Formats: sequence, C-alpha cells, structure tokens
Amino acid sequence: MSTKLKLARRALAENTAHGVLREMKIEGLYVDPEAIATAKDIVVQAKPDTANGVSGALIKVGDEFGIMYATNIPSKGFQRFSIAHEIGHYYISGHVDALLGTGVHYSHAGFHSADPYEQEADFFASALLMPERPFKNAIDDHPIGLAGIEALRKACATSLTATAIRYSGLTRDGIAVISSVGGTVDWCFMSDGLKEAKGIKWLRKGTPVPGGTLTESFNARPENIRTGQQDAADGNLRDWMDIERGYNITEEVVGLGQYGRTLTILTCKSLSARVEEDDQEDDDEALIENWTPRFRR
Repeated sequence: MSTKLKLARRALAENTAHGVLREMKIEGLYVDPEAIATAKDIVVQAKPDTANGVSGALIKVGDEFGIMYATNIPSKGFQRFSIAHEIGHYYISGHVDALLGTGVHYSHAGFHSADPYEQEADFFASALLMPERPFKNAIDDHPIGLAGIEALRKACATSLTATAIRYSGLTRDGIAVISSVGGTVDWCFMSDGLKEAKGIKWLRKGTPVPGGTLTESFNARPENIRTGQQDAADGNLRDWMDIERGYNITEEVVGLGQYGRTLTILTCKSLSARVEEDDQEDDDEALIENWTPRFRR
C-alpha cells in the first residue's frame, strides 16, 4: 500500500497530462477524453441520471479498467471533465495502488474535494482538456475576463468553472476567479498578474463574501443562481483582498444553476505579469477611491 498523500502534487499531475497529450499526438485546443480512454482499452459508460453523490468511478477487474461518469448534472463540459478526472486516476503515479484496493474508486471531481488524490485528478483533467500551449495562445485572441473565458469554454467544450480556473493559471493578466455559496467563499484562484499587487493575501475558503460587493447583492437573490443570471460592475480589489493599496477592478458574476454556486471574475487591468509597472495615474485614482465614501447600490 502506498503512503497516503498529504498535499496534491499539482506539477506532477499536470506534467502527466502533458505526457498523455504527447503520447496521443494531440496538439490542438479540443481534446476528446473518451477517445483517449478507448485508445487505452478503457471502457467508458454513463451512470443513470438519477444517481447522485459522485462524479464518476474508476473500476479495475483483473487487468481491465472501466470508467463510469455521472449524468445527473446535464453539462457536457462537466461530464467530459469527470471522464478526464478518472483517466487522471489511471495515469497519475500511485493512484491505482492507493485507490483501487477494492477494485472501485468513487470520485468527486470539480475542485470541491480536499482529498489530495481528487485534487491531483482535477489538475490532470484541467491540463488534459485545456492544453497549455494552444490555450495560452488563444487567451491573447479574446478580451480579458468573462468574455474570454466564455470563448475558451466553447473552444475546449469544458465547463465554465473549469475553464475559469485554467484561465487564471495561464493568463498573465490580473485575474481572480472565486466560487461562493450564499454568503461564503468556497475557493479562490489568482493569476500571477494579480499576485503582483503589493502585500496581497490569499482569499481563504470559508471567508465571508465581502459586504457591498456585487457578488453579495447577487447571492442575496437565489433565483439569480438558479436561472444562471449574469451581472457586472466596477469595484476595488481592496473590497475583496487584504492588500496595501487599492486597485480598480471589474467584478463579473455568473449564477451556476444546478451547481448552486456563483462564479465571480475579478479583472484588474493595471496588474499584469507581462510587464511590472507602477502606474502613478492609477495610484492617484486608487488614493481618491480609498478616501471616497462607498454606498451599496
């Protein structure tokens, strides 16, 4: 039995996905996870849409492997991600030995699990379905923020949430993607560009959604989430993050329907990993902003 993981090995998971893409000679932006499974003689089947609780399962009988994926959430992007997640358990070093002692491993894909094995399979699936080089090239072909994420979601046939997380990891612009449930932050991913903000501290899981933000007012109406509404407003990064100075941002929010969550995209055009610059004009605007009383709309 392998030693149980304490932390997810993100680089190992993503590099394993890169190796699979090379093995399969896949170079474009669109990837078919079922074709990859078939090439490895792994049978893929859908679970009944009445079955809830897990995103999928990897099954081992003798030397044969099979994948089942959930269909109770009718998102093709999520279903493709669930299949890729199980392929991750098949490929990533140590997973088969650690997880398939009984012959079946039930998964919880989608960046909601704190289990390092599930997190590694999520990172693998993200890197497999949104290959780094073509994804990076495509980022520059679209507007920054939600519009760009939507365009890449369509190109990769992935879920909006998975695409936003991948986007935050590969863009050089100042971006944060945040998932919230009601009044609480579920998770936050920040781009390298946003980390250029002086003294910025990570927005932790369980942190209350800040008062006065668009996300707070959006989440106060559950039908916004259930019906997949969108909204956008100007704001300040200091409303969300513990930082040493203010930065103007655009806050975009999307209700994720059946997931019961809200996806928030914070875009700061004055922060970037492209060129480290200190825009004095923006400093002055931020200073004025910080001393201006703010009222909820």
